[in-house]
Amino acid sequence: MYAVFINGGKQYKVKIGQTLRLEKINSKSGSLINFNKVLLLKKNNKTFLGNPILKNTIVQAKIFSHGREKKIQIIKFNRRKHYKKKQGHRQNYTSVKIINIKHNKEIKNGT
Repeated sequence: MYAVFINGGKQYKVKIGQTLRLEKINSKSGSLINFNKVLLLKKNNKTFLGNPILKNTIVQAKIFSHGREKKIQIIKFNRRKHYKKKQGHRQNYTSVKIINIKHNKEIKNGT
């Protein structure tokens, strides 16, 4: 069983129990979050496709930690023009662990 959902303009393919790094989410560590923009769900050899998003489908995750990526160097350079610009960047991220993937009947009943 796996699902594909959107977060921060990117698509992620996830399974239950998987951990991944997403764009920064403004919530405390240990809190639960729901992703409701699910594009695809594969469950029991059946594939559910959204048009573009599946209704009544949620990916539940627990925020594991917050952090910053390794620094990257950005260099802009024009030869023979005495122009050189150097800059660094560290992207913020949130680590989450996928707890559950709920579909149709499970959500309507509130389970």
